Formats: sequence, structure tokens, C-alpha cells
Amino acid sequence: MKYTDSVVRPIGKHEPFNFSCGPHVPCFNECCRDLNQFLMPYDVLRLARHMKTGTREFLNKWTLSHTGPETGLPVVTLRPAEDGGKCPFVSCQGCRVYDNRPSSCRMYPLARMLKRSRQDARIDESYALICEEHCRGFEQSRAVTPLQWIAEQGLECYNELNDALIEVISAKQSRLPGPLDKETAERLFFALYDIDSFIRDLAGTTGEECENLGLCPDKADAGNDESLVRFAVKYAACLLRHKAEKAGTSWN
Repeated sequence: MKYTDSVVRPIGKHEPFNFSCGPHVPCFNECCRDLNQFLMPYDVLRLARHMKTGTREFLNKWTLSHTGPETGLPVVTLRPAEDGGKCPFVSCQGCRVYDNRPSSCRMYPLARMLKRSRQDARIDESYALICEEHCRGFEQSRAVTPLQWIAEQGLECYNELNDALIEVISAKQSRLPGPLDKETAERLFFALYDIDSFIRDLAGTTGEECENLGLCPDKADAGNDESLVRFAVKYAACLLRHKAEKAGTSWN
């Protein structure tokens, strides 16, 4: 199928679509330009490891920080290169951080939507294809389903850790509407994105704070990146719970 217009269309998880990307496709690297690339906590950690730097150094050099307009939570985006707003990690040969590329890059051209049930907290997922006009990947003959694509792109762990943030977003939206105070926003950014510094501080004031929140600092496995992200996300949710209780709001 050839797409002449940019469209987003739903697709079933077992429904095949034709797509392939690489140097053999005429539009190779075009999707790495003029982007507003959001990074999740696990993205930041993986990219920092790839660049052989700590998370704080990576954040300072390669990213911009914002406040999410819908969630009111801190968010991080890649700092575009100065020449045309392209991804700072793209080259003529392709992605320089391909093995540790962000989850949104891995997912493209799929979009994955989540809906959480208020009754039983079950998470339902659905998919859509992002069919951009410039993309020639859909003209390739290779067929793949959304579930196959996710497996091929190594997205299972990324999706699990990204989905864990639903608890943080739900806590903020349901019990702490409006802007966060500066201290809370900075603590959330520190924990979720500057994870290396957050873990190092568990031996000091952050460790004491975690214990006050009912968390055991020893549960953070410094040798396991996935464990670090899970602990940081749990801390963020507990911190918001604590702030809501101090503000006198109920907590479900």
C-alpha cells in the first residue's frame, strides 16, 4: 500500500502491515528531523549508559526539561541539533545510539495507546499506524504485526517500565490538580530522570525520605537498571501520595 497523505489509523495487534526501515528505504533518516522527542526515565538511563556518562551529565548536555501541559509533571525532551532541528544522535549512516534508542523511536511507525480501568486498574492497550506522507517504509514488501514489531524492536521492557508511570500520572491528576510546588517538581525530576544521582543519595537524605515514605532503600539494586527505574517510579508515586495526604486530600 502506498500512502500519499499523513494519517493515523487503528490496527489490531495481530493485523499485518507492510513496513521496513533502513538505508535501503529512500526516506532513511527523514523521521529523525524536526522532531519533539520525549524521553522516558528508562530512555534517559539507557542513553546515558550508551554515552558512558551519568544521568545528570547526559541531561545537562543532551536534553531540555519542561512541565507537561496535561499532567503537570516534569518531562524531558532531546535537545535538537542546531543544524535543522534534527536528532543529535543521527548521522548519514543512521542512528549513532541505535542499540539504546528511545522507546518512541523503537515503536515507530506504531502508536500504542493505554486505557486504565477505574474498576479493577486493568490496563488495555490498542494500536494505530502513523502513516506520514514522507515515509516510504510502507511501500516495502515485508509484512509484520504490531506484536511482532514490538518483539523485534526489543520493546517489552521499555513498555513495562513506561507503563509503570501510569500510577504516577494517575496520582497527580486525581489528587494533586494544578501546578506542583517547586520542591515537589524538582524531587520528581531528580528521582525519575537523574536516577544515578538519586540512587547515590539513598545513603543520605533521600534514603531517610524513602524510609519515611514506607520504602526500603535497599530494594534499589544499583547493578540493575530496570530495578532502579522501578524503584524511582515507586518513590515518585509515594511522594505524590504523601503530598496529597499533607494537603488533606483523600487517596484511593
